[in-house]
Amino acid sequence: MDDAGLANARDYYGNVLKGSADLRTDACCTTDAPPPAIRRAMANIHDEVRARYYGCGLVAPPVIEGARILDLGSGSGQDCYVLAQLVGPTGQVVGVDGTAEQLSVAQAHLEWHRDRFGYDRSNVQFIEGDISRLGDLDLEPGSFDVIVSNCVINLVEDKPAVFRAARALLKPGGELYFSDVYADRRVPAPLRRDPVLHGECLGGALYWGDFLAQAKAAGFGDPRLVTDRPLTVGDPQVEQAVAPIRFFSATWRLFNLDGLESACEDYGQAVRYRGGIAGFETAFVLDKHHTFEVGRITPVCGNTWRMLRESRLGWRFEFFGDFDRHLGIFKGCGTDLPFSTDTVAGGACC
Repeated sequence: MDDAGLANARDYYGNVLKGSADLRTDACCTTDAPPPAIRRAMANIHDEVRARYYGCGLVAPPVIEGARILDLGSGSGQDCYVLAQLVGPTGQVVGVDGTAEQLSVAQAHLEWHRDRFGYDRSNVQFIEGDISRLGDLDLEPGSFDVIVSNCVINLVEDKPAVFRAARALLKPGGELYFSDVYADRRVPAPLRRDPVLHGECLGGALYWGDFLAQAKAAGFGDPRLVTDRPLTVGDPQVEQAVAPIRFFSATWRLFNLDGLESACEDYGQAVRYRGGIAGFETAFVLDKHHTFEVGRITPVCGNTWRMLRESRLGWRFEFFGDFDRHLGIFKGCGTDLPFSTDTVAGGACC
């Protein structure tokens, strides 16, 4: 984050906002009803931590028991304390945030949450730092199973630096699972510099096309959209300022896998979900376009096959096929043959 952006974010979230009720839009609010496991975990969060929470999505991916998780822009610590319960006492959650006022709230309740969870020792740690300069922090490369972030990357000026650093900190097969705000076009510079629009997570929203390019450039091949929803701007002044730009809250998962292909390629592969993942008793949802019913053999493209097999999800699936024979573009999730298949009379020029 550049100096101006960092200073504005610290001031907006440390001083201007005293609680989530002070927000002028719903961009930094989570409206989706959480699943039962998250609701149970939320019941164990301190009231002060909950009152200072700002987030646009649910950043609690499945199959994280015992995992080591990094939260970029952890704020008052709510997501960290929820994740701490899901990873269990053998897991660890590290939160990084640059706003001292938010960090003080998070750190003040470390022991309260440890006691509430019934753990012998706290499995949560908070670090003050700039998420666009993760390399300056004492974080071991390749040491995290999952990295999450909830409506914070939009506040950073140097977003490609965040994606590059996140990939460097992930284990092979790990993933960046995060929610943020996106725009249907590039936000003009005057709006990006507006302190209110920036603080409300609109000024720094990435054009979705630029996000895909930046994620792929950082080495995250084939980004997968998990959920999305259009945002409403309830404040008339803010709505007039940003019109006609449309904004969306979206959750993406980016797998740290070398060599993912740029398109969905067909190798005749398939998977079968065996069940056993909490919250996905009858079917597992990988992303917005891939749902796997228990017991059903489902054809998949090569990238999806690898995302499942080479990540922490693989133990709950059976895998069929290999990469020995390429069959072209995978029908249904890739770009079809760009050429006309109509036969032209006259034959070839030879």
